[in-house]
Amino acid sequence: QVQLVESGGGLVQAGGSLRLSCAASGSRFGFNAMGWYRQTPGKQRELVAAITRAGSTNYGDSVQGRFAISRDNAKNTVYLQMDNLKPEDTDVYVCNADDRWTSRRYWGQGTQVTVSS
Repeated sequence: QVQLVESGGGLVQAGGSLRLSCAASGSRFGFNAMGWYRQTPGKQRELVAAITRAGSTNYGDSVQGRFAISRDNAKNTVYLQMDNLKPEDTDVYVCNADDRWTSRRYWGQGTQVTVSS
């Protein structure tokens, strides 16, 4: 059974940094694309960043140049380094991972990031 566990969220002042981690487990062959989305209740889920197994990355326009996504395939873990945080980055950040065998997308429970002004 695939599980994704996020960590690293919290409260930070504007201009500060946080690093999120998402450890995936339970897949027989690992994961293809992994990534992070953020979602405020009542709003559409927004792509933050995504990374392929080979390391190609894609970022949402609002975080380009401030956030960096990376992954460790041996650990099935994806990271999100968030720098120069802004109050508008406040949200629940949810990680996802696409199983290499089934192509099914799995989601974590989410971690809260709050940026104070």
